[in-house]
Amino acid sequence: WLLGAAIGIWVDEQDNVWIIHRSSATLNDNEKALELKVGECCRGAPPVLVFDPAGNLIRSWGGPGQGYEWPESNHGIHIDYKGNVWIGGNGMKDAHILKFTKDGKFLMQMGRSGKNAGSNDLENFGRVAKIWVDPKTNEAYVADGYLNKRVAVLDADTGKIKRYWGAYGNKPDDADLGKYDPNAPPAKQFRNPVHCVERSTDGLVYVCDRQADRVQVFRADGTFVKEAFYAKNTLGSGSAWDIAFSKDAQQRYIFLADGTNEKVRVVLRETLEELTNFGDGGRQPGQFFGVHSIATDSKGNIYTTETYEGKRLQKFVYKGIGTVVAGDQGVPWPRSK
Repeated sequence: WLLGAAIGIWVDEQDNVWIIHRSSATLNDNEKALELKVGECCRGAPPVLVFDPAGNLIRSWGGPGQGYEWPESNHGIHIDYKGNVWIGGNGMKDAHILKFTKDGKFLMQMGRSGKNAGSNDLENFGRVAKIWVDPKTNEAYVADGYLNKRVAVLDADTGKIKRYWGAYGNKPDDADLGKYDPNAPPAKQFRNPVHCVERSTDGLVYVCDRQADRVQVFRADGTFVKEAFYAKNTLGSGSAWDIAFSKDAQQRYIFLADGTNEKVRVVLRETLEELTNFGDGGRQPGQFFGVHSIATDSKGNIYTTETYEGKRLQKFVYKGIGTVVAGDQGVPWPRSK
């Protein structure tokens, strides 16, 4: 088995690491010769893979099945407090979200493929990037998405949209914003993609506006609180790809994946100030090729997945809190560094 572009990660309550990837659709013919029956190696792994804390593969499933529409291009994975698995998709027709058990039994589909009607649609979505479920309210927050320009909040049992908002808490507007200009006033709407959403333990909602190089913070009702920009001159795919919180009770730090500049940025959550970063472009340990998604386990370890030709999962072991010696730490490898 080989990994394709790896575009989602989550760590469940047992510290099992879940990833979702695009398998054979993102492998070239030489990588999947066994699958094509022209050689001895290899084939694409199932889209959903689960590893225990020691790195052993313990589950694998995913793909088309009865009763649901598997995404054209799956994107993002979340395991909620009930043990349900949520999957989005950013294919051209992906206007839906899927919900499964941990064993891959289908539970619910929200929205329908090809039925997107824009950012104010109450029935469908627009190429969803990520889902996060709040255990306190049983609400699913949706980063919606690669086509829509909003955060949508659903009842996690029924899948019905309860509320939604755009940048600064505005009503979403799908007008073309033009090319991102770092010297222009910040756009009053999200750019595409709205790439991550997650709520902190103190109730604030953090949203990645990827191509605008910013993270915006809201209250749960969509009231805007503040924003910060990271590597603001980054063009192309942008700098704000995904976030994970540190595992201390206060969630003092945010780890921000930046897949254009190939770094993980360490941000003080209270002020949104970047303290330091690590990583660089490349294929060796501690380097990145399209670092896309990020998660933390109960011990504070950090996990990342890589898209494009990165196609891998990396683990960074928590060593405690120390003095920041450099704003740009570079590659945290070899271990003697």
